[in-house]
Amino acid sequence: MNSSGAVGPPLWYQYQMCAVAPYGFVFYYGVKVLNLLVGAPCNGLVIWQIGAKKSDACTSDVFILNLAILDAYFCLMMPTELLNSLLLDDVRIWYLQRFSYGVKDAGVLFLVCVCVDRHTAVVHPMLFASIRDNKIRTGISVAAWAVIAAYALAKCILGSMSVNGVFSGVVLFALAVMVLCNISVIWVLRRSVAGKEAMHPAKKKALKMVLIVLAIIVVNYLPPVLMPFAPYYSLMEFRCQIRICVYSIMDLSCSVEPLLYITKMECAGGRGCGCCVARTPHRVDV
Repeated sequence: MNSSGAVGPPLWYQYQMCAVAPYGFVFYYGVKVLNLLVGAPCNGLVIWQIGAKKSDACTSDVFILNLAILDAYFCLMMPTELLNSLLLDDVRIWYLQRFSYGVKDAGVLFLVCVCVDRHTAVVHPMLFASIRDNKIRTGISVAAWAVIAAYALAKCILGSMSVNGVFSGVVLFALAVMVLCNISVIWVLRRSVAGKEAMHPAKKKALKMVLIVLAIIVVNYLPPVLMPFAPYYSLMEFRCQIRICVYSIMDLSCSVEPLLYITKMECAGGRGCGCCVARTPHRVDV
């Protein structure tokens, strides 16, 4: 039985009521295809680039590597999801799909770690100098994976609606932390050139990169703020338009984030040029 209660293959727009407004699902499946064709190989390239580094690596690369692994897994789930959503409607595969959705929902924690790491390096360089050991970041990554796995399992077993409140809380917390961290970095970089005729090219590149990251964060993670207001929308509006578009915009980060990292690497000939903290012995490179 499909989601409308009728016997037969599932509807491609999932709910019978969405027949009058299926465009959100067109966008949703378009993003899925984009992530498979662009996001999966780009995340694979990010994993390879970070793994191939021998020295002068970014401290944030520990978190970026975990985020790339998580996003690559989510992108590679697309064929299974499309097959099950459009043809099979197998209950067991739906459990696997919900687990992958949960992994992606909570994966924003790694992006929070990246922003906090860079904020510490730029705003509190003395503190950062005392915690540059990547064992600390590895431990934080393990703790983040534990939280992500717990959330994903809860979503897998209990269903999506049961964790909507937790999802909204995680996204709102992550958005607030990331925006504050990036605004602080921008403020420090701007203040460092106050009264000077021109900003140093390295700082200008760093400022440009932080502004781009801030814009991506707001675009990708601000829409989920609408989720707690579900009771104020009709069932058709929420299921067929708002929820599906919100998740689609969030899923776009699977392609946008690795493309941004690859561009950052290329613009410096293999070294991060924006908001990256190099692991050289006596220097902090914003």
